[in-house]
Amino acid sequence: MRPSAALRWIPALAALALAAACATLPAGPSPAAEAVPAPRRELRGVWVATVANIDWPSRPGLPTDSARAELLAIFDRAEALHLNAVIFQVRPHGDALYRSGLEPWSEYLTGAQGRAPDVDWDPLEFAVTEAHRRGMELHAWFNPYRASHPIAKTPPAATHISRTHPEVVRQYGRYLWMDPGEPLVREHTLRVILDVVRRYDVDGVHIDDYFYPYPEKDSAGANLDFPDEPSWTRYRAAGGRLARDDWRRENVNQLVRQLDHEIHRAKPWVKFGISPFGIWRPGYPPQIVTSFDQYAMLYADARKWLREGWGDYHSPQLYWPIARTGQSYPVLLDWWVRQNVHGRHLWPGNFTSRTFEGDPVPWTANEIIGQVYVTRGRPGATGNIHFSMKAFALDRDSLSERLAREAYRDHALPPATPWLAHGRPGRPLLAATRDSAGAAAVTLRAGGGTAPTWWAVRAHAAGRWTVDVLPAARAAWTPPAGADRVAVSAVDRLGMEGPLATLQLGAP
Repeated sequence: MRPSAALRWIPALAALALAAACATLPAGPSPAAEAVPAPRRELRGVWVATVANIDWPSRPGLPTDSARAELLAIFDRAEALHLNAVIFQVRPHGDALYRSGLEPWSEYLTGAQGRAPDVDWDPLEFAVTEAHRRGMELHAWFNPYRASHPIAKTPPAATHISRTHPEVVRQYGRYLWMDPGEPLVREHTLRVILDVVRRYDVDGVHIDDYFYPYPEKDSAGANLDFPDEPSWTRYRAAGGRLARDDWRRENVNQLVRQLDHEIHRAKPWVKFGISPFGIWRPGYPPQIVTSFDQYAMLYADARKWLREGWGDYHSPQLYWPIARTGQSYPVLLDWWVRQNVHGRHLWPGNFTSRTFEGDPVPWTANEIIGQVYVTRGRPGATGNIHFSMKAFALDRDSLSERLAREAYRDHALPPATPWLAHGRPGRPLLAATRDSAGAAAVTLRAGGGTAPTWWAVRAHAAGRWTVDVLPAARAAWTPPAGADRVAVSAVDRLGMEGPLATLQLGAP
């Protein structure tokens, strides 16, 4: 595991103190640009689910010190795996795992909806700090419409939307659901998400695959229709002409379109991501002959969102194995790549938890690692998001150890998002010193332009280059032993890389 950012630069500062009498080494000639390798670009994300305490915290009402320690362990684990993005669920169903004036505290955190933590702390603020300290992105994950879950044990708080606006919440089977046809629901969800965007230094906003609900059954086993007669009747009375299914899809389209616009208006650098069900419709592509139809059942036109360029990244949940006839991971991935006409990020979701649950015969680590390599080999797909962190905590079949040793052996930068970018970092300011034992230390400072989030550092030793990625909070770096020259670039939070700065270290 890589040490924490705070600890990593202590040896470097000690080296600088020992070398106080040494002159700064001069910059040498720049190595040929083509000879300096670029860092790997790949999104390596993981979902951290809080609904039903899937990933965190381990149980409702856990004392805050224990909950904080568990969350810290999640970030340590992600760092050890060389992941670079955590998708942290902050709104499971109209509740909040952060300090909110709009929705009540979640029972999955405190044991009762509306009850505050036993000490003054904010899990989302803590998560943002710990992610950034490690050079990872933190995306806030929201469920846009669910208002209750069958596993919930406590009643809705007085500030929950089912109590403040019961007229827009529908009972649907075992769930309460905010009616997507009600303008007030859309306005409330937008307000909740934008409140987080404005108050927290998140790198992204993420919504999942729950739009209109997955079908619930009646006592005879037939699908229940969603009870949106009041909003549908008002729409028709106001002159609406769409058929009911098209109207439902347009309700969801409006939310997705508005989120894309309003998030970027509030903070242009915050990415908006969507993780729909992995198959748009049966028959798309033709080899996919059997599937749940999200277009007809969830009223989610995920292909339209991608083709319209709504959202900065799309993570279709491709939860099927590579060799499955009829629902094949690479076949589906290729289809989504072809829909991506605006070149947005395509980071498919992987059912990594299938290594320990689901089928009578769980998946092996080979399946997940194979899917990572399949994605890596497809132009137009630039990373993966794993569901969920629990898979790495349980680590069946040595999955974590093998990922860190094989597919995720090196560190990677998230792919650049140039359509949101306004500028790029300047050339870093470097200085190098040697201590009394001859070990070099390089200080790193920003050189203008957009603020750096990462340093891409390269060291040349024994005729070859090595590459690493460090958080920009690092003020110093110790190159590998024997390095004779270094090259460093700054990378901002949208992945835009500035020009190289180089130093000739010379012989120790």
